[in-house]
Amino acid sequence: MLPRVLACKSLDADLNLRESRSLFFALVAQAGVQWHSPASASRVAGITSAHHHQQEPHPAAMSAEVETSEGVDESEKKNSGALEKENQMRMADLSELLKEGTKEAHDRAENTQFVKDFLKGNIKKELFKLATTALYFTYSALEEEMERNKDHPAFAPLYFPMELHRKEALTKDMEYFFGENWEEQVQCPKAARKYVERIHYIGQNEPELLVAHAYTRYMGDLSGGQVLKKVAQRALKLPSTGEGTQFYLFENVDNAQQFKQLYRARMNALDLNMKTKERIVEEANKAFEYNMQIFNELDQAGSTLARETLEDGFPVHDGKGDMRKCPFYAGEQDKGALEGSSCPFRTAMAVLRKPSLQFILAAGMALAAGLLAWYYM
Repeated sequence: MLPRVLACKSLDADLNLRESRSLFFALVAQAGVQWHSPASASRVAGITSAHHHQQEPHPAAMSAEVETSEGVDESEKKNSGALEKENQMRMADLSELLKEGTKEAHDRAENTQFVKDFLKGNIKKELFKLATTALYFTYSALEEEMERNKDHPAFAPLYFPMELHRKEALTKDMEYFFGENWEEQVQCPKAARKYVERIHYIGQNEPELLVAHAYTRYMGDLSGGQVLKKVAQRALKLPSTGEGTQFYLFENVDNAQQFKQLYRARMNALDLNMKTKERIVEEANKAFEYNMQIFNELDQAGSTLARETLEDGFPVHDGKGDMRKCPFYAGEQDKGALEGSSCPFRTAMAVLRKPSLQFILAAGMALAAGLLAWYYM
């Protein structure tokens, strides 16, 4: 009988153990507790203490869990460190530094009055010709210095004459607007002249900073410049075949977005220390400032042209031919033979707008008419 009693007790104990285990896992599921966590085990032990005595975990199991936890922590630290290093490397890329470091200057340039008016299509042909003139002198200087430094290690990878250079295209635009003898009619505007002087100084003394001016100009031309081309053609009724807007046409760049990516990759590959990169960002901000000065000068020229327009809408001159006839350029001419000179037509019309002089003129004309009538009687 004794073996049978022991067997029954053993069976009952086994059933109780199974029931306890089932109840245990049910409570685990109900509590939403993760079984593999030591903290979870202690929470479950508190829940099930009324039903079954909590067994102490084996020391080896505790050791394995601690090692596993430490391994996960170490892995997370490594991943976090790698991500942080990648971010630091990305932010050290020259293209990223330039993008972030010139964002404010870029926004200010886009919000100058000249640019806002241009984007709205509010631009006169005479003013567009002035802008083209400023671009011609700017790119002539930039590409001269790029040619000078095409083998310099800090610029050579960015030398793309066939794809980017604009002087030849601008020459065609100047000839379209001013005729074959255009070089005799134009002069470098004051603001553009300052920009040109800076470019020459950088090219001859600090060529490692030349990338700042190339980046500022060419990347903008490949982006927003294409919008300006369409606006100019529509507002000025320029030919759709490209005459007058050759500057915006990059015939050797099939995909502008891909080319910009290539250009940025070449920039990032330049062997430059962080100090030099910071100087390049600083120079790029100066480039934006020079461009804004040109925009502001163009805006002033537009105001001058507007003031020189008669109230009935007839311009002082038609804006064709000799650039020196432009009121804006007249103010910039060297003192000398042109001192005090003005347009006779403008002066006469200004006189005619005065009521008192209009009365005198009318009386004079009436008297002259009376004399002529008396003479022919």
